[in-house]
Amino acid sequence: MKEIICGIFVFVVASLSAQIKGKVIKIKDGDTIVVLLANKSQQTLRLAEVDCPENGQAFGSNARQFTAAQVFGKTVVFYKVGKDRYGRSVAGVFYDGDKYLSKEIVKAGFGWWYFKASQNTELQKLQDEAKHKKLGLWSDVNAIAPWEFRKNKKNKKINETVSNPIIGFVILRNEESIRN
Repeated sequence: MKEIICGIFVFVVASLSAQIKGKVIKIKDGDTIVVLLANKSQQTLRLAEVDCPENGQAFGSNARQFTAAQVFGKTVVFYKVGKDRYGRSVAGVFYDGDKYLSKEIVKAGFGWWYFKASQNTELQKLQDEAKHKKLGLWSDVNAIAPWEFRKNKKNKKINETVSNPIIGFVILRNEESIRN
């Protein structure tokens, strides 16, 4: 029952939001696409409710290829639901009539349900099924969520910077001057 209510909620929100059409002209990664709008402007869309492996991360290119196979060159309908920290529009993207791209990605095992920004528990169930069937990235027993991958990459960069004697000295001197 809860899933039905969530589904109805998503449908109502999507119906109330402005429906926009565009042709997919670029796939940046598994969860980011570029569409060409009717006025010939381009818009970068970050897919709502899903987080795919990063480029350079295991299954990152597979996720990108899956997304490309689903929507590249097609006209899609999307509903903006917000902006991300980079200023990109976050959107629910629909194609081939009624297919929800984020749902298809999670179902095929090429992305995580982004529970931090989604109440859609149907996506969690699809993720659990993909995991159980070892689909896509779930065939890797050491699958690392993209948010953890980004965090580890950032920490590694910080550690490399601090371990560099010259840069580390400058950072430490700046921290001392801030404290004093």
